[in-house]
Amino acid sequence: MTGTIVLAGATGSREDLKGYRAAGGYSALDAALRSGGSAILSVVEESGLRGHGGAAFPVGRKWRLAGARAAASKHVVANGGEHEPGSAKDKYLVEHHPHRVIEGMLLCGLATGASHGWLYLIEDMVPQIESAEHAIAEARAAGLLGSSVLGSGFTFDVTLHRAPPTYVAGEETAAIDAIEGGAGKPRKKPPYPGESGVRAEPTTVNNVETLANVPWIVRYGAAAYRAIGTGESPGTMLFTLPEELRRPGVVEVPFGTTWRTLLESIGGGVRDGRKLRAIHPALSCGFLDARHLDVGIAHETLRPLGTAPGCGGLRLVLEGDDVVARLLEIAQFFMREQCGQCPPCRMETNQFVHVLQAVRAGKGGDFAAPIRKVADFARKKGLCSLIEMAAAPILSALELFADDLARAARGGV
Repeated sequence: MTGTIVLAGATGSREDLKGYRAAGGYSALDAALRSGGSAILSVVEESGLRGHGGAAFPVGRKWRLAGARAAASKHVVANGGEHEPGSAKDKYLVEHHPHRVIEGMLLCGLATGASHGWLYLIEDMVPQIESAEHAIAEARAAGLLGSSVLGSGFTFDVTLHRAPPTYVAGEETAAIDAIEGGAGKPRKKPPYPGESGVRAEPTTVNNVETLANVPWIVRYGAAAYRAIGTGESPGTMLFTLPEELRRPGVVEVPFGTTWRTLLESIGGGVRDGRKLRAIHPALSCGFLDARHLDVGIAHETLRPLGTAPGCGGLRLVLEGDDVVARLLEIAQFFMREQCGQCPPCRMETNQFVHVLQAVRAGKGGDFAAPIRKVADFARKKGLCSLIEMAAAPILSALELFADDLARAARGGV
């Protein structure tokens, strides 16, 4: 998973155990069983790998938290609860390259002292669930999962868990809640999962793409991984290119690649030739003006611009698009998907929809002030970060699409 690789369409078949091993798969695990878990933890820390689910938390730090806890039993969760519109990277990995994910889970288990893994997939991901079940059975039959992995004495097995088809169920504590039989709703932190997760035992939760990077890092080393990407954002990232481009699909690019290269050289440019107005890196991120096409994609370059790579579920705003309708669609998604536990989140998401509906009907008045007021009040007052996710695109739109919103508020759409 390094370099600039167009993944979607490259193969229509699942990479089975034989094919994965022929390409060097499980060689990292084989070496790690001899070198020990502390060596894995060190190389992951040194690599600078960040979480690829959107939050970009340093992976080594998360692993060390769970690894330092003394417990009879620990867990690893591979979070494939991909429910954000426009994102298909985790679905692609689990369907076509499930053994990369399983090997990543094994290496995480060895590094943190965990003996059980949970592959967490949304219940309606039928092709992905079928692929994962087949791969787990293959790995178990080959001695790669079970009571003594490859005869080493290391015990680790994987259970596939079907998650509720809700956006918030992809949050790490919500995933734990669902695994324990709950509704899949976020829990208060602290304690963090690495301290108390599944069954109150130390649990490491990582996004599917994050874990799929680990075998390569362990196999080739931290320096090789850091040689790709940028200083604060080493390695690569998967992006889901939208249908508006001539070559849509899931692609892997090194961090530091410019938006222009991603959209034009790799994606083939806009299919109907319309002019690009804005880039939306993911639904839960701020918009990026089209004049930033030559900015490199990295956490440190996007942060000053008020946005982030997010989960890579890329969307575009093109000339002629109804911007107010797009914003209302985003606001309605978050209102629908909030779980109802936190009054500030309910208030914020409902208020965003109410104000944008008024703008669209030509009755917006001073629409910006109430949006900013409720966002400021609600900030960091939820059990999860959905409050910030819902606000980010709307607040950035107040600046970038100020003329569109004001025009709609005066006369309707």
